[in-house]
Formats: sequence, structure tokens, C-alpha cells
Amino acid sequence: MDNQNLFGAVNALFVFVSLVGVLLQLRKVRRVKREGRKTGETTRLLSLNQFSVSFFAYLSFFVYGYSIHPVNEFLVWPRLIGSLIVGLILFEIWRDRCSRISAVCFSIAAFSLCIAISRLVLQWFSDGGHALNDEDKIISTTLIVFITLLVAQGYYHQIRLIISAGDTGAIDLRMSQFILMMDISTVAFAISLGLAKGWPLLLLAAVSGITKLIVMYLFYWVRTSPVALRRRSHI
Repeated sequence: MDNQNLFGAVNALFVFVSLVGVLLQLRKVRRVKREGRKTGETTRLLSLNQFSVSFFAYLSFFVYGYSIHPVNEFLVWPRLIGSLIVGLILFEIWRDRCSRISAVCFSIAAFSLCIAISRLVLQWFSDGGHALNDEDKIISTTLIVFITLLVAQGYYHQIRLIISAGDTGAIDLRMSQFILMMDISTVAFAISLGLAKGWPLLLLAAVSGITKLIVMYLFYWVRTSPVALRRRSHI
């Protein structure tokens, strides 16, 4: 097994590990909902911005994976599953908050996922599963760069919510821990692909990993900081 396949397999494993974290977040939201919280409380402090961006991060890797030659199975299937699970979290946020913006975010996510899957199916039937043309690769690469900017912005928004509230609310720590493990393995996988092919993955994984480290630190901060305690007492 060459380095690319080795790191690809390791990355796929850690993507599935990260999905355990996302599933735990989904389970936590549903558990809180069963407690009969009032509207908006079930998903309190979950950033709609951040989860929307996380959805498109998974989706962009999914599209990029079937846009390169040869099609990279390590990128395609784990990220498709990630898109589906984060999509369910967006659905729960919409059901909990019943706001127009949450409905719009979920609708755009669902529509984008349908389009991405349709293009993959079309690719299979049109050329037997070979990668798409250069134009599609440029589009998917541009999408990853754009999503990287949104990831930075989305997690900045999540971080601000935590700091301003002095609380982590319904955010699940394990999700950040598992996704950080995925980001580290993605960096290694991107390097094994070579910078010419792997730099979009390297960029997004590095930015995502840095933001997860900050969120993980804030779980410690809310437990130990007098500032966090004062802010929680005023909620």
C-alpha cells in the first residue's frame, strides 16, 4: 500500500470517527428536545451559521472527491455520510426555532445535496465513473476555498456566542474532539496527494483544525473563568 492509499484509509477512518461526534451532537439535541424545552431552547447556542458551513465543508469534499482523477473513494463516501448527518442537525434546528433563516438554510442544504448526488449519478451513467472534466474540478476547488472562508467565519460566530454567553449550551465537546482528529488526518492525506492536487484539502483542514482547538479551549474557559461565570449569571 502506497502512502496515498495509507493516509487515505486513515483519513477515512477518522472521518467516520468524527461522524460519531456529529451523531452525538444530534443525539444530544434530540435528548434535550424530549425533555420538553420551549421553542428555541433545544438548540440553544448552536450556531446555525457554523453548522451550515460544516455541512458545505463535508459537501465540498464530497464533490471534490468525485471531480478529481481517479475518483477518490476515501473522500467521496465518508463526506457524503457527513453531509447527511449534519443536514439532520440543520433540520432539527429548523424544527426547534421555526424561523425563516433556519428554514432557508436547511432548504439550501437539502437542495445542494440533491444536486451534488445527481451529478455523481449522472457521471456514473455518462462515462462509467471517471472523473469530471477540468471545469468541474475548478468549480469544486473554488467551492472548497470559498467554504474555507465560511468555516473561519462560521466558527468565529460560534466562538463569539460561547464567549458572550459564558456557556457552551447544547454544544457537544466530543464532536469538536472527533472532528479535530479528522482534520489532522486530512492534513496528512492532503500532503500525501501532493500540494498540486491536495492543497484545497490542506487549506480547509488546517483552518477547521485551528477553530476546533479554540472551541475545545473554551470548554475549559467556561468552567474556570470568573468572566464566564458572571456572563452566565446574567442570562
